[in-house]
Amino acid sequence: MLIHALASEMKLEAVTTEYRGHARDLGRQAAESDDIDLVVALGGDGTVNEVVNGLLHAGPNPDGLPRLAVVPGGSTNVFARALGLPNDSVEATGALLDALREGSERTVGMGIAAGTPGTEDEAVPARWFTFCAGLGFDAGVVGRVEQQREQGKKSTHALYLRQVARQFLQEPNRRHGTITLERPGEEPLTDLVLSIICNTSPWTYLGNRPVYAAPKASFDTGLDVVGLSRMSTLTAARYSTQLLTSSPERGVHGKHAVTLHDLDQFTLHSKVPLPLQMDGDHLGLRTSVTFTGVRRALRVIV
Repeated sequence: MLIHALASEMKLEAVTTEYRGHARDLGRQAAESDDIDLVVALGGDGTVNEVVNGLLHAGPNPDGLPRLAVVPGGSTNVFARALGLPNDSVEATGALLDALREGSERTVGMGIAAGTPGTEDEAVPARWFTFCAGLGFDAGVVGRVEQQREQGKKSTHALYLRQVARQFLQEPNRRHGTITLERPGEEPLTDLVLSIICNTSPWTYLGNRPVYAAPKASFDTGLDVVGLSRMSTLTAARYSTQLLTSSPERGVHGKHAVTLHDLDQFTLHSKVPLPLQMDGDHLGLRTSVTFTGVRRALRVIV
């Protein structure tokens, strides 16, 4: 039905992904083609992330790359919803067709993360992310959810909340953080327990409820960072409540919270290997990752 609707308005070639990384390969083929003006990604945030990494494999070039359109098809669809699209795939297709007829598009910034030169992670290839990344606690939660899904569990918000509780109970570094944040011209921030990197706001959704970790984060600026220097039972309860009651005007705040806005580049080092996630995809353990916010990276239909 969706393909038929899109094909009625444009010359369309539909391809179904067959393996992990296939959407990235298709995005790269589109970027290298002289005949493709638009790539439509139908899927969740993981599929969108792969397409974006394919389109940007040679770097940002907004005027020289195909435009991106997204039809949400996952469980959360943060990127599509942050762009203002309906969470329903049929409604989003209608909105997309209207935008194409009206020529409505915008150029958005993206984040990119890579292993830090001079460290053991130096050889880790760079990877783009559309809306968020994390080193430490939240990435551990993502890894737990992926394990549950591999065992046949459905990806629900209840599943995420259960894994948050389990990660907290088994988190070995919650009282003495191992993460240091370094940025040019500033004193390092040390002993962070967790670090969340946001490229837009909201950070995520619980059902229809948006969650604002960094309310000022935007596709039009650099990256925002939220860190916590302590995660005792009391502080965890306090900051969890702040997230659940967050708004576009107020996110995480308090004595043990670190919030940084509109950063072009920074590095996170950890004394021990910690899990890394980007756009909800667990990427294994890292000890040093450099993040860069790239303004005007890609054109998207909105």
